[in-house]
Amino acid sequence: MKSIEIIQGDITKSQVDAIVNAANTSLMGGGGVDGAIHRAAGLELDEACRKLNGCPTGEAKTTLGFNLPAKYIIHTPGPIWRGGQQHEAQLLHNSYWHSLAEAEAHECATVDFPSISTGVYRFPLDQAATIALEAMVDFLKTSQFVQQIRLVAFDPVTKKAFETAYRKLNLA
Repeated sequence: MKSIEIIQGDITKSQVDAIVNAANTSLMGGGGVDGAIHRAAGLELDEACRKLNGCPTGEAKTTLGFNLPAKYIIHTPGPIWRGGQQHEAQLLHNSYWHSLAEAEAHECATVDFPSISTGVYRFPLDQAATIALEAMVDFLKTSQFVQQIRLVAFDPVTKKAFETAYRKLNLA
């Protein structure tokens, strides 16, 4: 049975087929969850990302998980919030959708996501949660391999925002 779950935790500890990295367009590591994933995965991740030559906002690319428990890391640069008039909502939807398409292409059954673009990229959390969950629900309708998606919230505020969006979308 396909499912979406919201938990609070450390995505670098996730024992799943793939975790998603809220990357920057260079894919070379940064702050927040991106930096934590790069540190936990080890130097091999930096070398693998260098070979990918970056990734456009809203797209996704995959590497091995290296020192992480997850087999794969799916890197997706989410949009920087610029007031909502620069296609930010569509780009964020694309980040989730293309990440799931990468998971599907690698035959991943379980995928963990952070909250993309809601940290230093300042995407409003309530809007981001709704967009993320809508993309996940839509993708699961036709997925063959992806069965379980978890949103791994870094803090209680993020977890609560996703739980609220989950209820508003009548997913509970």
